[in-house]
Amino acid sequence: MSFLNNVKNDESKKLLLIVEDQQGIIHLLKELFAKDNLLILHTTSGREALELISMKKPDLVLLDMKIPDMDGIELLKSLHKRSLDVKVIVMTAYSELDIVDEAKELGTISSFSKPFDVSKLRLEVLKAIS
Repeated sequence: MSFLNNVKNDESKKLLLIVEDQQGIIHLLKELFAKDNLLILHTTSGREALELISMKKPDLVLLDMKIPDMDGIELLKSLHKRSLDVKVIVMTAYSELDIVDEAKELGTISSFSKPFDVSKLRLEVLKAIS
């Protein structure tokens, strides 16, 4: 993970980590928050997300529940095992209540079903990150 060494936290900016495997959604989210003075990191990997969270301590994580190497529930459980306290908003194309409920039990602050209302998501992120 040598790219982590090149990412420096700008103390004047809040750090948002996007964990999402669909490039179109990553691009949409980066555009959505482009003018909000946020430092945005992204990854498509749950394992890489754990590393980023432990090293960079993001102010908020936007987490897709279905990522290739580790699903969102596994990632949330790993955060708890490692005592990594971070705010998480989940995004899912699967509106199954049991997954959303389990994510809430694991400490997520909010959830959005895909396709989501970008204005509502932006407001929720800015509220959570401030």
